[in-house]
Amino acid sequence: MVHAPRNSVLAPGVSRLSRSSVYAKKALYKRKHTTVAAAAKTAATDKMVEVKGAKNGAKRTIPAQKASRFYPAEDVPQPKVGRKTAKKTGLRSTITAGTVVILLAGRYRGKRAVVLKQLDSGLLLISGPFKVNGVPLRRVNQAYVIATSTKLDLSAVKIDEKFNDCYFKKSNKTEKAFLEGETKKAAFPASKAADQKVVDKALLDVVSKTPFLRQYLASTFGLSKGQFVHNMKF
Repeated sequence: MVHAPRNSVLAPGVSRLSRSSVYAKKALYKRKHTTVAAAAKTAATDKMVEVKGAKNGAKRTIPAQKASRFYPAEDVPQPKVGRKTAKKTGLRSTITAGTVVILLAGRYRGKRAVVLKQLDSGLLLISGPFKVNGVPLRRVNQAYVIATSTKLDLSAVKIDEKFNDCYFKKSNKTEKAFLEGETKKAAFPASKAADQKVVDKALLDVVSKTPFLRQYLASTFGLSKGQFVHNMKF
């Protein structure tokens, strides 16, 4: 009697035993598998061909790799010149030099500050003054402030031209120390501390002329129950 197969077909495409079961039953894992190494491919080389005709040089070299039919243009591509120019961010009509604003975001949110000027980047240069409410010279986006109706006359206050966007950029040494993982905090520059005192002195001379203005700047803005910003007049 012919030996019956180990695996039988239950239905078309469905066997009684899986491939892993047949692999174990036949003990295929005991057999030694041999592989035949593929023949090494020889690198293509240039070929010499004889050409008939006395005027054709008798021989011609055919390169192994045919040169492309296309070649790059001699013109060097030039970048497209854009006609768009970055415009300075427009300032809201309610914000001018001397306007008292309420900060809505950041470390000093809820505090009041005085707008000194608008920088070239469109950001506002503000100061608390620092001696009154702790808000130093800093830049802030006008989208994150509420302009109040309180204004200071800064016609006698001269703002130095050095207070620009470059003044607030961090030095490369500070960034390098942060990337290297140094936890020691760098000391605040003495020059910037001196600049803050000069600006504070000029602002305090103006603030002292209006009664209770210093206390108003020192107070923190907040909402109580039942108060709605859209119904308020600042």
